[in-house]
Amino acid sequence: MVRRARRGDEEGILACIQALADYEREPDAVENTAEMITETLFGADPRAFTFVVEREGGIRGIAVWFLTYSTWTGRHGIWLEDLFVSAEDRSRGYGVALLSALAGECVAQGYPRLEWTVLDWNEPAIGFYRALGAEAMDDWTTRRVTGEKLRELAARV
Repeated sequence: MVRRARRGDEEGILACIQALADYEREPDAVENTAEMITETLFGADPRAFTFVVEREGGIRGIAVWFLTYSTWTGRHGIWLEDLFVSAEDRSRGYGVALLSALAGECVAQGYPRLEWTVLDWNEPAIGFYRALGAEAMDDWTTRRVTGEKLRELAARV
């Protein structure tokens, strides 16, 4: 069953986030906590959202997303931050169901774009996304500023 995350799902969501970090070869990168998830998803002013796959009382997959804005279209879109389905639950259609829920949210809200990144070595995911009609944006490169470089940039104001 795919549904919006609700209070009480935090530990299951966090477990999926950790499993994704493990899969992406970054097992020590997760700083998130169940309390942080509660505030982010269910606090006074949520800025991120999650769909979950629930089966037999457990969270088996997640799609964590937030709104973007296109200056060209003048409308919001959805940025998929993380898509994860537990290894033992893959090939059950859960990934498609999560992406379908996101596409449905786009259509219902009039958002013209659903976008995300994928690691260039993750061939299974790339093939999965390609089969769903997702196009690679090969002429775009993601950039990120973090840590000390972020503080240095902020100090230039």
